[in-house]
Amino acid sequence: MTVVSGVRVVAGDRVIDNGFVRIAGDRIAEVGASDASEREGHTVVPGFVDIHVHGGGGATFTTGDPVDARKAARYHLGHGTTTMLASLVTSPPELMMSATKAFAPLVADGLLAGVHFEGPYLSQARCGAQNPAHLRHPSLDELNALIEAGEGAVRLVTIAPELPGALEAIRLLVERGVVVALGHTDATWEETLAGVDAGATVGTHVFNGMRPPHHRQPGPVFALLGAATVTCEFVADGVHLHDGTLAFAAQVTGPRRAALITDAMAAAGMPDGEYDLGGQTVAVADGVARLTRDGSIAGSTLTMDKAFRRAVGAGLSLVDASRMASGTPAAAIGLGDELGTLREGQRADLVVLDADLNVQRVMRSGAWT
Repeated sequence: MTVVSGVRVVAGDRVIDNGFVRIAGDRIAEVGASDASEREGHTVVPGFVDIHVHGGGGATFTTGDPVDARKAARYHLGHGTTTMLASLVTSPPELMMSATKAFAPLVADGLLAGVHFEGPYLSQARCGAQNPAHLRHPSLDELNALIEAGEGAVRLVTIAPELPGALEAIRLLVERGVVVALGHTDATWEETLAGVDAGATVGTHVFNGMRPPHHRQPGPVFALLGAATVTCEFVADGVHLHDGTLAFAAQVTGPRRAALITDAMAAAGMPDGEYDLGGQTVAVADGVARLTRDGSIAGSTLTMDKAFRRAVGAGLSLVDASRMASGTPAAAIGLGDELGTLREGQRADLVVLDADLNVQRVMRSGAWT
């Protein structure tokens, strides 16, 4: 039995100023108010859930190397991310297949919550840092083969809904239990909502990698923000989104439809310099990653604790920022009953933060890491 007490606890829709969390095994047994007269000055929040991350700590998910995957997962765990998807980028079919097979055991072991294919079924016009040489139209045969090879590992796929065959691919994925996100898209408002109607329930880093909104041509941004069934990802690093945009968008969606993500690449936690992302050279300067070929933003060097602090600094409450960093992304990928909040019966994943919201300790499945 482990008890964390004398702390401020962010539990669901409430903040317990002098609270405790009691852990039995790998589960939360109780959350409540403490009788302790002294407080440590720390805040306990649920473990962060990052559903869009390509790497970190000098390691990448994008090559399908399981050794690198373990290193990247360890790095982000140190920053409070207790659950993450391994996000790949647009790649040749052979790499997608080999990475899926390589990561399936890591998913089965619980190191990863699943695999996210960000591509290759994306818009040429809005590909951003995706490799245009490997973009292609959706293939039902390819998707079926990847799902079979993953044996449950494939959890999220990003698709541009305007592509030929995209709606059929969305329906297939949903039927097979895979969450679909819309992103890297030049779709109109109508095409975006057609993708939502087909079953897509996530917007990939909304505002980025998509047609910008216009009052006469609202496009995917307004469609996704307004769709009641869609969780919108936001990269809260001050580069992808202005803090005012983040605060406004979160107000539109509400915290139950807003998910903080990092979109981090291998350079997260590393010095400025040159790195690889999907076979393309990325230059990192002052912590900002851009393609050398055209200056496009190429992921980030963000971690979830920084994203959480940025959201709070943008004016969001502790409760809302915590939900956006944990509960909402967990629910978006079908894990909301298992993790993402501090309540009895959930997996004991939590992060202890100091007065400045810096990570002090991390617990995953009831064990301090």
